[in-house]
Amino acid sequence: MSAFQNAMQQLDSAAEIAGIDPAIVDALRTPEHIREFDIPVQMDDRTQKVFKGYRVQYNSWRGPYKGGIRYHQNVDVDEVKALGFWMTIKTAVANIPMGGGKGGVTVNPKELSEGELERLTRGYVRAGVDFFGPERDVPAPDVNTTPQMMAWFADEYCALRPGATCRAVVTGKPVEAGGSEGRGTATAQGGFYVLLAALEKLGMPVTGTRVAIQGFGNAGAIMAELCHAAGMKIVAVSDSQGGIKDGGLDPRAVLDFKKQHGTVVGFPGTQTISNEQLLETECDVLVPAALENVITKDNAANIHAKIILELANGPTTPEADEMLKERGVTVVPDVLANAGGVTVSYFEWDQNIKEEHWTETEVFEKLKPIMIDNFNALWELGVTQQVPLRTAAFVVALKRLAENRG
Repeated sequence: MSAFQNAMQQLDSAAEIAGIDPAIVDALRTPEHIREFDIPVQMDDRTQKVFKGYRVQYNSWRGPYKGGIRYHQNVDVDEVKALGFWMTIKTAVANIPMGGGKGGVTVNPKELSEGELERLTRGYVRAGVDFFGPERDVPAPDVNTTPQMMAWFADEYCALRPGATCRAVVTGKPVEAGGSEGRGTATAQGGFYVLLAALEKLGMPVTGTRVAIQGFGNAGAIMAELCHAAGMKIVAVSDSQGGIKDGGLDPRAVLDFKKQHGTVVGFPGTQTISNEQLLETECDVLVPAALENVITKDNAANIHAKIILELANGPTTPEADEMLKERGVTVVPDVLANAGGVTVSYFEWDQNIKEEHWTETEVFEKLKPIMIDNFNALWELGVTQQVPLRTAAFVVALKRLAENRG
């Protein structure tokens, strides 16, 4: 099935359990707006190329559309629709006053210079200026887009639609361009708060808990440091080139090694393993923090973890979910586990609207109760309805969406 068909299957399953009005479910099957547009860009050699841009404004019942913009050669409408739906679910699970959307440009950004990327980004804003806005649609960075690109986005929008709060049109900006303190670590920080809550619910100790992390990028590396600082043991980590295994890794030392060598593979005193082997490592907590669809029906039976915390988007297939449920593995779904990022994006928007700037301490003091309270809501519903946390997340989201339908 396509990504969007998968999303609709999840909608149907949760709607049946939640007892949602069929009219509301039907309304959630269709995005409110699908925007497709051409973006002409002058290239460095003075030729002109035209790129295809997309913005799916999926649902605004709870507030302005919220969702990233990705630059990738495989971007298409089906993918952007599915991601817009999942953002609608994620903002409702996080219980922030925003809706769901997603955008993209069909382009391989590695083939463009910095100047070409800037002209492409500004062209995207010009093409969509009439349907973006702080109170209407608030994008953010996603695959292959950066804080610098979001600064260009805000700058172009403010030139076209000047105003005191115009920078609130986009989040994920550098701090000096109106971004929020703590945004760079928010995904991992939010996931860490949820992990602590899950360990408590399952009666598992924090100290000595063994953690394996697939994906040693920004979120994965920060997650490793937070877990290590709390007394957990980091027993395996990996990046795109492979992984390493040990009784207790020092994440900071591993990160320093990776900065020098471009990979974690070869870190002194460790056993080299594949990304596939990392997933099957003996551990208490498995954190997929890289790619989608890595936990499948082919390896779910070999996973030893008691908790899977999804920092990546969509790392577990529906078939694997069912197998893990039967084995009693607690899967904390991506729509909550990695929602720290979108929650702090909302904080950035809120600061821009109010023309305020919060310290990192203030940001995380606001983030922690949101993550823990929403985890507890999912846990309680999961126990009451005897359903996995992923299903509970969708049920909670659908009920909140139904309450806010205009």
